[in-house]
Amino acid sequence: MSFFVQKLSDKATVPTKGSALAAGYDLYASAECTIAANGKALIDTDLSIAVPQGTYGRIAPRSGLAAKHFIDVGAGVIDADYRGHVRVLLFNHGGSDFPVKVGDRIAQIILERIITPPVLQVENLEATVRGSGGFGSTGA
Repeated sequence: MSFFVQKLSDKATVPTKGSALAAGYDLYASAECTIAANGKALIDTDLSIAVPQGTYGRIAPRSGLAAKHFIDVGAGVIDADYRGHVRVLLFNHGGSDFPVKVGDRIAQIILERIITPPVLQVENLEATVRGSGGFGSTGA
């Protein structure tokens, strides 16, 4: 099982792991930009990837960016059959503009196993103890 990465420019950086047992591979910016305070930006990586079949790539925030600068990630799913340019949607929840430079670690990609069973329509679902309770029904 391999995780294949294609660099689309010389500004791209192959994902790296921060430690031997890190869950994710760091993703790097390939272009400069500024994310406005309380704004968002689509950050280029100049990478195309192929995740192993039976997995998908989940784009996740980096804890340091979230804790220190209020930077979060949105809409981050890379399917096993996607071969396009990987970009990362970053949200700046902070009160100051956030500069992104070429080579900055902006997010991480975590390869997660998935199952994709067929969808079956039924007339009724099996009852459970919980039932339809949601949004705080099991306690705040």
